[in-house]
Amino acid sequence: MDQWLQGWREGVVPLRQKHGFRVDGAWVIWDENKFVWILSYEGSEDWRKKDEAYYASPDRKKLSPDPARFIARSEEWTLSPISPG
Repeated sequence: MDQWLQGWREGVVPLRQKHGFRVDGAWVIWDENKFVWILSYEGSEDWRKKDEAYYASPDRKKLSPDPARFIARSEEWTLSPISPG
């Protein structure tokens, strides 16, 4: 997990930001070796297209170590904001 977090902080986060994404929060569940984060994008492009462009970018392909090597399983949800009242 420590290696993942270092690569995430030094590589993934700055690159996501460069591509117009925002990291709204991140958490670790240490007992389960799980990492959870909320990533948002508020631009004019569709989320999926923007995300695909990020993964296809030369910068993403150059990340070393490749963050994917630390991921055993990935889940993704699309969230929509609601008012609490």
